Amino acid sequence: MADKNNNKFIPPKAPRGGNYQLWVILVTLAVIMGVMYLSSSNNLKEKEMRDLKAMIESRDVKRVILIKDKEFVEVTLTASALQNAKYKEEIAEGPMGQNVSGPHYKVKIISVDNFDRWYNDLVSKIPEADRPEYKAETRVDYFNIFFSWGFLFLLLFGFWMLMRRMTGGGGPGGQIFNIGKSKAALFDAENKVKITFADVAGLDEAKEEIKEIVEFLKNPSKFTTLGGKIPKGALLVGPPGTGKTLLAKAVAGEAGVPFFSLSGSDFVEMFVGVGAARVRDLFKQAKEKAPCIVFIDEIDAIGRSRGRGQLPGANDERENTLNSLLVEMDGFATDSGVIILAATNRPDVLDSALMRPGRFDRQISIDKPDIVGREAIFKVHLKPIKLDQNVDVKKLAAQTPGFAGAEIANVCNEAALIAARREKKAVEMQDFQDAIDRVIGGLEKKTKIISPEEKRIVAYHEAGHAVAGWFLEHADPLVKVSIVPRGVAALGYAQYLPKEQFLYQTEQLMDEMCMAFGGRAAEDLVFDKISTGALSDLERITKMAYSMVTVYGMNKAIGNISFYDSKAADYNFQKPYSEETAKKIDQEVKGIIDECYERTKGLLSKHRQHLEVIANELLEKEILFQSDLERLIGKRPFEKPTTYQQFTKGSTESKEDIKVTEEQKATEETPAVEQPAVAESTKDTSVG
Repeated sequence: MADKNNNKFIPPKAPRGGNYQLWVILVTLAVIMGVMYLSSSNNLKEKEMRDLKAMIESRDVKRVILIKDKEFVEVTLTASALQNAKYKEEIAEGPMGQNVSGPHYKVKIISVDNFDRWYNDLVSKIPEADRPEYKAETRVDYFNIFFSWGFLFLLLFGFWMLMRRMTGGGGPGGQIFNIGKSKAALFDAENKVKITFADVAGLDEAKEEIKEIVEFLKNPSKFTTLGGKIPKGALLVGPPGTGKTLLAKAVAGEAGVPFFSLSGSDFVEMFVGVGAARVRDLFKQAKEKAPCIVFIDEIDAIGRSRGRGQLPGANDERENTLNSLLVEMDGFATDSGVIILAATNRPDVLDSALMRPGRFDRQISIDKPDIVGREAIFKVHLKPIKLDQNVDVKKLAAQTPGFAGAEIANVCNEAALIAARREKKAVEMQDFQDAIDRVIGGLEKKTKIISPEEKRIVAYHEAGHAVAGWFLEHADPLVKVSIVPRGVAALGYAQYLPKEQFLYQTEQLMDEMCMAFGGRAAEDLVFDKISTGALSDLERITKMAYSMVTVYGMNKAIGNISFYDSKAADYNFQKPYSEETAKKIDQEVKGIIDECYERTKGLLSKHRQHLEVIANELLEKEILFQSDLERLIGKRPFEKPTTYQQFTKGSTESKEDIKVTEEQKATEETPAVEQPAVAESTKDTSVG
């Protein structure tokens, strides 16, 4: 919220809400203290009648109060008697110290009349000026009343608070009597969603599928005249952050019909039968608003396959909820006019009855965007940002392969925050480069101090990757390398830009493994020792080698056999081959790995001079780019340009951009880490 005059940020005022829980606690404490004070006679020391007679005759008693309904008297001593040693040890001290005002003792009596006669006979022998003050009264026992009735009220109040907490507070569906009500949020003409399909980029195929459902709601005669029926449901499937919920929001903004939105976990409750009751209430509301759309996000919370992990005879509340949902979606008395949209990133755990046509007629796959989709997503998220002229959206799309829409939004936001931190008037390309590094590699650890020997090992390790990738034809050349510590334990940080492809040949996989071996081989060649820095490289190499032999059938000794089982979760196939075959697989994998290591070590020995040049440059500058590699060791000995050069070939550059310094040019050519389709992560954290 901004002031129109000075544009200063004014934080919104917090809504006034009485903290009634604190008041209840304070009032309860006050009542307890009062009751304890009023019932202080329960803590008094008891005396006999003869003791009371002796105290009265000794002129030590100031006041005597007869409690009629309790049949005892309270005795208060005089100030001078309180200083007497024989009374000082007996008088009980209260919470605030010694009880000076009294009463100090209590004496049980047989009857009120007998005590009254006895007391009058006793004080008749004492001068009137020395007689104690005497009165009789009837007293209510607040202490017992509080613990008999107050405890009951406190118990009821605690139960009410527990029910309120479990049912989500006040309001519709929040009280204990409304626990079976649906928690779906309704979006209609009064509170319409403002997001449209124009705000969703990079999901062209998915938008076409969804637009057809929206068009049917707006113009049903176009389809019904040909005998077609609208799909009853559409399931959005894809990795996290790819835009499933955003696409559902766009449907809510475009459809022009009532839209119910809720999460799969909203059906889950600790009480038996609540989930099924909420499902029935949801569809009851939806049928009253038909035609309408119901969107259930993260439906795997209630849609898991039935019968898994359930004890015999046990009652599974989640299964009851799923059964109710199945019947409401396509049961015996199902009415039309309600379209179900659902989203999940775990379609493999969903029940087959939920996935069948008639309930979810369409399964819309939403994958991570390609370079064209990333460029469109960048354009959407860059609209509210003040950009510098040197920002090239095409370069940003090329430098972020494998990024989902949520990650691209995070990069744009981080770049704006970095530019604001540097007191800039517009967000520059350098800010986006730093944001990409921050998102992928983690926060730069400027205060982490490493020894010169460790820094030298890291430099040669990363230089080995750079040289191996530069002189291997099918490897993805390293386009940025840094020995600045980042993240939790990464002392080195390397970025690659692999091709966006789905098929890999044997030669390509072998070159990728050799490039991954570059760091370990460089350490072995230069220091004649090895370190723990190659952990992520060895993990990736081992997975690739076993995949070549056991999954893709790329080994002559094993043959064209694949032991990969896509339904391993159901059938638990761990080793569908004999021990002899397992031994043979291990031998072939070790042979492939040894061959790649020796090949990499020979390649680095051949280009030892280039390895030394890059390592020394890294020790001096700490960060190198692809342009620095061309300057130090020349261009790649292959005619085909690098992937990054292909992606950024059409990007526009002004004459002023050509005149920038070498460091600025290198900064603008920084790509990001990518994960190939077959190979695992290409990010290299040099020292574990």
